[in-house]
Amino acid sequence: MQVLLREAIGIAQGDEALFNDHTNGGDMWTGQGDRERRKRVVFDPPFRVAPLVHVALSLWDADRGANARMEICAENIATDGFDIVFRTWGDSRIARVRAGWMAIGAAHHEDDWRDIE
Repeated sequence: MQVLLREAIGIAQGDEALFNDHTNGGDMWTGQGDRERRKRVVFDPPFRVAPLVHVALSLWDADRGANARMEICAENIATDGFDIVFRTWGDSRIARVRAGWMAIGAAHHEDDWRDIE
């Protein structure tokens, strides 16, 4: 748990298209076995410390003829960004995915005392 006390709190959010494989015959749509896609999200401006990040599907288009298996998560969370990671496996055929995300954490404020270079 992050406890934010007497600090500026930043909230960043977005919605990212991760892939659209049904239009170009990509591996997520035609492949079998383990498949993974990553997308780096950059915070502008960065947080003071690595924030808490929540990722959820905002669009998921899967073939109805196979099991729908998937995992979506945030990895490599840092003050300046994180990776959205989507994984599927087996015979799942995923046409396209979009992910919504929200980051909450300590933010820089114009009144902060900082070293000037």
